[in-house]
Amino acid sequence: MQKFSELQYCRPDIQAMRSGLAQDAERLKAASSFEDTDAVLRAHDAALREFATMANLASIRNTIDTSDRFYEAEKVFFDTETPKNTPYTLAYDEALLASPFRAEIGRKYGPQLLALTEREAKRLSPVLIESTIEENRLVREYQKLLASCRVQFMGETVNLSGLRRFQQSPDRAVRKAAAAAVSDFLGANAEQLDTLYDQLVVLRNRMGQLMGYDDFTPLGYLRMGRTYEPADVARFRAQVAEELVPVCTELHRRHAARIGVPALKIYDETYQFADGNATPEGDLAFMVSAAQRMYRELSKETGEFFDFMVQYELMDLLTKPNKRVGGYCTSLPAYQAPFIFSNFNGTSADVDVLTHEAGHAFAGRCAGAAQPLLAYASPTLEACEIHSMSMEFFTHPWMELFFGKNADKYRYSHLLESLTFIPYGVCVDEFQHIVYANPALSPAERKEAWHALEAKYLPHRDYDGDAFMEAGGFWQKQQHIYARPFYYIDYALASMGAFEFYGKMQADRAAAWEDYLRLCRAGGSLPYRALLKLANLSDPFEAGGVMRAVKAGVDTLLAADDLALQNERTEERCK
Repeated sequence: MQKFSELQYCRPDIQAMRSGLAQDAERLKAASSFEDTDAVLRAHDAALREFATMANLASIRNTIDTSDRFYEAEKVFFDTETPKNTPYTLAYDEALLASPFRAEIGRKYGPQLLALTEREAKRLSPVLIESTIEENRLVREYQKLLASCRVQFMGETVNLSGLRRFQQSPDRAVRKAAAAAVSDFLGANAEQLDTLYDQLVVLRNRMGQLMGYDDFTPLGYLRMGRTYEPADVARFRAQVAEELVPVCTELHRRHAARIGVPALKIYDETYQFADGNATPEGDLAFMVSAAQRMYRELSKETGEFFDFMVQYELMDLLTKPNKRVGGYCTSLPAYQAPFIFSNFNGTSADVDVLTHEAGHAFAGRCAGAAQPLLAYASPTLEACEIHSMSMEFFTHPWMELFFGKNADKYRYSHLLESLTFIPYGVCVDEFQHIVYANPALSPAERKEAWHALEAKYLPHRDYDGDAFMEAGGFWQKQQHIYARPFYYIDYALASMGAFEFYGKMQADRAAAWEDYLRLCRAGGSLPYRALLKLANLSDPFEAGGVMRAVKAGVDTLLAADDLALQNERTEERCK
């Protein structure tokens, strides 16, 4: 493999791709033995890997610089032409499902391949092609809008990612001004943000109806590969609201006392300590070097993985102009190579995103080596996010490499933010269920719905007079809501597995790591609940599952707070 910067991009011959799919379908129909069928499966898999590699390479380079006209055109090409593959994909799927050698396929590859094919056949239809192309266009427009942010702040020109550094300033006035700058940008673009979401909701609702559903939600669940129902998710959200939200409210009360403010405001939420947050002690080279040492010490497998990432330059980490906001991990399947994209901004979030995306990348590398088919390279996203969120916890013992004497500060902050994120995650999910069940809601009514959900899941939240946020606009900077409907609950569900792993680490770190490694190697070869069982993790939909999963994390946070309070009282007596 070459270094990422040296990889040659070549637009795939889309007609040849479609012709190949058609030929594969005919070959499956004509196969007279399992050996013939298997040869088609493997040839089909190889073609998919090549196509996905070029598509992802173009997408990565487009997100690194959204102003690059060449890769913008290539992204448009894939967004426009890939949906047109639908009839050919469906013909292949139907031929595979009709194969007389299904039993042999199951014996070699397990039942999941045919199960995945059945779900794909249910969610794809030629009637959705034009709508999918339009959906892709609207999502690109939204992402370009967020990437266009340029704010003059304290003598610097920064984007949305760059503003996060100022939102952790020890100076409360700076934090407040940085939060206001985000609101100002969103408010200045409110009409376009509302219009884009209006169009997306109407479009997706029509897509659901074209598939015979009352609204978009059933199709949305199919697109996410869900093997459970909205009612299951609703029960999970109810557990969070009833049992976890009161705990988080108490932790937020302690947070306010810890930083010395009478009540927590929105601009205080990411500022954790009165004397300042833990921040990484070096630049990009320092961070990568520290991560390389950490992963070499964590395990043989992680060391080899991260050395590979560094050797082939498979990371783009710094924030810069015209770069898409956020972070992600994708892959170049032809090379079994993950790629990590991020926007470092000088805060502890740089370590969060590095370890998080490295969890995805490591799991992808493990599954790529262990699984025979691209279809098994990755599970559904609520399982994928266990890989990433658990990796954040597995790396805790090495935080001195990044933060020095402030490592304990980081560990506390990370644990707190991971726990208090869960109510926000389910808030996003319930909001989307409301929106797609009521597609005629106006922009103002959607914002009212968000505001009401904040009162339910985030009762501590205080926008301190910020008119845009108090009107219910916070959700509009959450890219998943626009780009990947119904994705966000995956983070909340995966938090259960990650916190379980955190508890297991306290009892038997070696056993926890073996469970995690087994999960990563399984990739998408099993459905979600079977993967949980494989990794010795609990089902988060079961009654009592939420608090059982997070108990070790809650106990650690409360004990740390109690110890800090005792130390303060001791210091006061000594004075």
